Amino acid sequence: MTVQISQRTLEDLGFSEVLRALTQRCRTEPGRERVLARPFHDTEEEVTEALALVDEARFLSQQQFSLPLGGVTDLRTAVGHAEKGGILEPRQLIDAAQLLFAFARTREALDERRDKVPRLVEISRRLPFLEAMARRIDQCFEPDGEISDRASPELKEARDRARGLHRRIKTRLDELLHDEAFIPKLRENYYTLRNGRYVVPVVSNYRSEVDGIVHNASQTGQTLFMEPQAMVGLGNDLAIAQSEVAEEERRVLQELSQLVGRESTRILEGLEAVAELDELEAIAVLSADLDATTPTFVDVTELNLRGLRHPRLVLKGTEVISNDVTLTGGARALVVSGPNAGGKTVTLTGVGLCALMLRSGLPIPVGEGSRMPLYRSVHSTVGDAQDLTQGLSTFSAHVTLLRDILAEVGENSLVLIDEIAADTDPREGAAIAIAVLEELLGKGAYSLVTTHLEELKALAHMDPRFLNARVGFDSKRMAPTYRLQMGAAGQSSAIDMAARVGLPSRVCERARELSLNAGGPLTKALAAAEDDRRKLYEELEKARIAAKEAESLRAELEKQKVAFERERKGRMMQFNEDVHAAADHAAQEVRDLLTKLRSEQNEKALSEARMQLQQRADEAQKRAAAAKAELFQVEAPGPANLKVGAWVHHSGLGRDVEILELTDGQAVVSAGGALKMRVPTSELSGSRTRKPQQAKFPERQKGEAALKRAASAAPSQVEATNFRCDVRGMRADDALSELQSFLDQGMRRGEEAALIIHGHGTGALKQAIRDHLAASPYIRMFRPGENHEGGDGVTVIALRG
Repeated sequence: MTVQISQRTLEDLGFSEVLRALTQRCRTEPGRERVLARPFHDTEEEVTEALALVDEARFLSQQQFSLPLGGVTDLRTAVGHAEKGGILEPRQLIDAAQLLFAFARTREALDERRDKVPRLVEISRRLPFLEAMARRIDQCFEPDGEISDRASPELKEARDRARGLHRRIKTRLDELLHDEAFIPKLRENYYTLRNGRYVVPVVSNYRSEVDGIVHNASQTGQTLFMEPQAMVGLGNDLAIAQSEVAEEERRVLQELSQLVGRESTRILEGLEAVAELDELEAIAVLSADLDATTPTFVDVTELNLRGLRHPRLVLKGTEVISNDVTLTGGARALVVSGPNAGGKTVTLTGVGLCALMLRSGLPIPVGEGSRMPLYRSVHSTVGDAQDLTQGLSTFSAHVTLLRDILAEVGENSLVLIDEIAADTDPREGAAIAIAVLEELLGKGAYSLVTTHLEELKALAHMDPRFLNARVGFDSKRMAPTYRLQMGAAGQSSAIDMAARVGLPSRVCERARELSLNAGGPLTKALAAAEDDRRKLYEELEKARIAAKEAESLRAELEKQKVAFERERKGRMMQFNEDVHAAADHAAQEVRDLLTKLRSEQNEKALSEARMQLQQRADEAQKRAAAAKAELFQVEAPGPANLKVGAWVHHSGLGRDVEILELTDGQAVVSAGGALKMRVPTSELSGSRTRKPQQAKFPERQKGEAALKRAASAAPSQVEATNFRCDVRGMRADDALSELQSFLDQGMRRGEEAALIIHGHGTGALKQAIRDHLAASPYIRMFRPGENHEGGDGVTVIALRG
């Protein structure tokens, strides 16, 4: 199957602008020529392979990698000349060396990425590896393009001889210019070159007194440029030496040109490979500029373009409104209606241009998940087809194009018709349009048409092969919205457009009156249907907005949940620290009081010490209760619907209680039996109306609890956290190094706590570790281990979040 694309279609859709954009992104002339000759692929396999190459090029582009094509010059003509035995200019040979170096760099760069870009690597295999020849050519030239002495020993010898003669002649001339007898005969005291010979400016009156050869004269004839006779022999030797230099330079150029000529076939193949790589890189850059994707196209028969943006408008840098375009569910013809300048033709040409780009193996500016068939042929008629040279009116030329399209289309063709059958009587034009569309569908073609004809808009209500779409018009702004709405027919809004461009208001109002009375039953039925559809669309839009707001709210709540959990963990850690500090403080006070009690012998002092001990115990209990209540408020805020008779959870007791009375901020609760207490309502949560179920065998539960308490009191492994570092037996320096690596790892993993196992020993290792922890920015707090954690032989730490 050969793809058929007419020249008119290419011009109508502006495919040349896409190719021009590609050439602007190429870096070589062969690459630009290849872009302009880019073909349309015949089969799905060819398109798949072309897009796979583009995907690899886009991968490199996303990695910020650019092919090393610097120095690549179009040398096809020069290489052909060398192949025929011609001698290349130094500049051409230098460019040839740079080209060969670029071949080598490109091969190496792609070979390093062969796992990711195997297809590009396969293209690079055609680049000849001629780096030795490149170095040979490169060493023969200086940066300014002059042939270097390194080119050959013979050239260096000839140049050295010529340079020696130059020095000898200049020395002799300097001596002559300082001769007191000779100076008066000179016009000026200098020497110069004429015709490659060293001469001095002699006053013409002294011609007979100076022995030598005249090589030139001034315009006035007053000065003669003469080569003194004493210099003639050296001048002849210099001329011979210079001719030897020129001959050797020619021989070097010929040798290098022969090298290029012998490898001309491989060099030209390399240039073709460079052109292909350059083209692919340009496509990758263009695809990124268009934010293009590759739609699904293999075995696809339905059109579903998501977020289509017209490629030419995107390339111009204008703001482009994306639209969904679909032909699904058995529909094969899309009828686009709506106001003038509302975007109908943009939709039409956008779909057609994407069809051409896909056939050419180019990604298209649509969203992910799009689907598009590979159309066998694309035909279009867009714009005014009037042909004055053949005496055809606009309508006649339009019908002629429709005739040609009908003769050419077949199965799986795409036909794009702008304003079908518009420039004639509306009734007859509609009849022609319907007949043409039915014929196209009968041949298996797909069609997209724009129209203002009401009869065409009604087709979608009677024939499932037709589908309506409309471009919007904002009556408040009196301007089109450029948004495409599938499944709805649009009004032309011609009167509104006329008012917008300045037609007198009284004329517009009269036109509206006539329009209301001129519509037939079909027009009025369509208007009513479209009004209902508009209302449904507005409701759908409101529902879509509400769903979006709900999703946004859900995300915000999820974020708050995460923040709450983070705060809860922080409060828990702080609570544990506070409890530990309070316990230490209380224990120390008790020890101090006990010491005092032992030292005091009188009853009064003993009574005072006993009262202080009870006071310390009460204060510690209050601080613990306050801390626990604060923690409880973070974990589960108290409910607002507390009521008498409800069962709630009391944070202080850690058990469920029943509410007996409620006052301002206070509640009288019962934990069962005769035990009653007054507590703050802030310590209550989880309100429910039913009493929690009691265990059937309470004595058994008491026995199990006793066993658990006994097990927790027995010696066991440290279980403060699974994230631990064991440095027992290490030297202090080694242990601190191991500890630092451990802390680094913990911070990267987001650990909250850790256990350092250092043992007791002499205490030096333990002290060194705790000194290090005190100065570490990673540590929020640390403490010795509890008895069940390992005692003072371990250190429990909390890491900063």
